Amino acid sequence: MNIGHAFVEALDSLMANKLRSALTILGIVIGVAAVISLLAIGRGAQNQITSSISGMGTNLLTVMSGNFTRRVTNPVPLTMDDVKALQNPSAAPDIAAVGAIVSSRFTVTANGKTATVEVSGVLPQNAQISNDTLSEGSYITDHQVQSRSLVAVIGQTTATNLFGATSGLVGKTIRISGQTYKVIGVLASKGGSSFGNQDDRVLVPLTTAQTRLIRRSPSNQVNQILVSAKSAATVSAAEEEVAAILRSRHKIKAGASDDFSILSQTQLVSAASSVTGTLTMFLGGIAGISLLVGGIGIMNIMLVSVTERTREIGLRKALGARKLDILVQFISESVLLSLIGGMIGIGLAWVICQVIVRVAASSGTSLTPTIGLDSILLATLFSSAVGLLFGLYPSNRAASLQPVEALRYE
Repeated sequence: MNIGHAFVEALDSLMANKLRSALTILGIVIGVAAVISLLAIGRGAQNQITSSISGMGTNLLTVMSGNFTRRVTNPVPLTMDDVKALQNPSAAPDIAAVGAIVSSRFTVTANGKTATVEVSGVLPQNAQISNDTLSEGSYITDHQVQSRSLVAVIGQTTATNLFGATSGLVGKTIRISGQTYKVIGVLASKGGSSFGNQDDRVLVPLTTAQTRLIRRSPSNQVNQILVSAKSAATVSAAEEEVAAILRSRHKIKAGASDDFSILSQTQLVSAASSVTGTLTMFLGGIAGISLLVGGIGIMNIMLVSVTERTREIGLRKALGARKLDILVQFISESVLLSLIGGMIGIGLAWVICQVIVRVAASSGTSLTPTIGLDSILLATLFSSAVGLLFGLYPSNRAASLQPVEALRYE
């Protein structure tokens, strides 16, 4: 018996019991769809997080107070004096620009509407470092920082929540902590992510935030210092220069732990990719269990089929069918069940991903599941392997029946 003829007979046998075959296939469909869709969601999340990190700035280094790897008692806070020291080109020749952020969440009101958003005090250099672009208006200027002006640049989501529009807002006013701020610009959309919604924020001059909104000791304290290296090749050199300057300013002795942490884009992308990759494999493994359950269903139905067709098997063997012919016949049926289930599962996975895209979009989250050819091949080959593996025992049982005993079976 050739393979093509075996699959034709297998299809005829499956069509003879349509409902039973459909229910058996359903287990494989669910398993394949779960594996592909979960891998697609994980890969989409990984791509989205990586893109978000890349969109945070060019050749970016983020400096924060405290040590993430070692406990440091009473770390010296980061201040504007540190920022000015890093802006010295003779001490840090590989640094292109230095910015700073001081931020906290506030209730912002405008046009009779209220929203709780991240309000950040920034410097003009932050626009270049963080890749902030405007859809209209202008960014914070040096003059506004020096004069502690009550001006603000708002994100697209904030604009929509407060004004119901994202254009024609320059000159409008918003209120933060009882003070009125004039809107001078609207940021271009960056989208939301695990690192926060970059479209739902308000930017004000750094000095304004320090004196009117976020009062800390010392008064010139900042949450983060943003450093942009001159090129991708000089990021490591720039990181060393930042560390050397801050160690000198904070009087950290040789061999002692730093009281600050420096994170590069490469480190953030690597950490995020590692976490999402592990989570994706974990979810894929869980989904793979449903494929095993589907395989058990195939074994069960094939064992029933062998019992029902005992006389048929005996007749075939009495007419000259070899053990291999019977084995191929029943293995073909189990593999065909898996392949059909796999094909339908791929289609169902695509539908699930489209539904997820729409649900994510309706909730304001930018998530696009990515179905890769490797995940399709993995799920299809695995489902075929499941059919082959779980079909071997019932097929071998059928092929091992003695013709006389099979013909006498009632």
